[in-house]
Amino acid sequence: MSVAEAIRNAAQQLDGISDTPRLDAELLMAHALDVSRSALLLNHMQAGPPHEFRALLDRRIAHEPIAYITRHQEFWGLDFAVTPDVLIPRADSETLVEAAIEALKEAPPMRILDLGTGSGALLLAALSQWNEAHGTGIDQSAAALEVAKHNARHLDLTDRATFHRLDWSCEGWTDKLDTPFDLILCNPPYVETNAELAPNVADYEPHDALFAGETGLDDYRLLIPVLDKLRAQNAPVIFEIGAAQAEMVTAIASENGFRSTIKHDLAGHPRAVIID
Repeated sequence: MSVAEAIRNAAQQLDGISDTPRLDAELLMAHALDVSRSALLLNHMQAGPPHEFRALLDRRIAHEPIAYITRHQEFWGLDFAVTPDVLIPRADSETLVEAAIEALKEAPPMRILDLGTGSGALLLAALSQWNEAHGTGIDQSAAALEVAKHNARHLDLTDRATFHRLDWSCEGWTDKLDTPFDLILCNPPYVETNAELAPNVADYEPHDALFAGETGLDDYRLLIPVLDKLRAQNAPVIFEIGAAQAEMVTAIASENGFRSTIKHDLAGHPRAVIID
């Protein structure tokens, strides 16, 4: 059997499990061969498949996400390492970076804060956009922070990115940060506790980074009231939200004296709340 035939058979087995079965099969094969996908398609399709491919395919058939199998995910055109200790950076979250660029086109930020940094994707993407900026990422997970630090090293951003272990459910956490910040980004947990999730999310991604109480709003209620302790005057704060949460999160912002606007993702869903 050739690599081309193995990929074709694998795509058939992944049909119904993945929305992109052919792409998944190609990415797994490239990972097994330790080559890029483009190099796979150009140079390796007639070779014999490596024996490691079967085990990788079995993991994907069991719904394990591709990013956790290959330990890599692209975000904002950058290559990020990911592990099961962090959420997989998704293209929808790039909406927050786009919103930040729009909000700060007249005055680039010098100091950026990423609340719940995980892999560091939002913070490091922002730092790649603004070459003079420095940033701080916080997370309650020590394991997640190790992933973020690794990504900062990989992207040659360690001189401009620092990371701290902090839990925003603990009193006084804001006092431990060197405030104020010119931009705050946050992709908090926002999934309802009883929500039904796809197996690739429910069985593999870290629950502490997903779930936020019965309505999914617990972390917004903790964070929005303390924003003025963290930000410079009128500095934008951009939260990721679930597709059905725009009205509820903007109401929390209004209750705390903030104006807010909504930015939609490429699919047309509400994805970011911008507080200014």
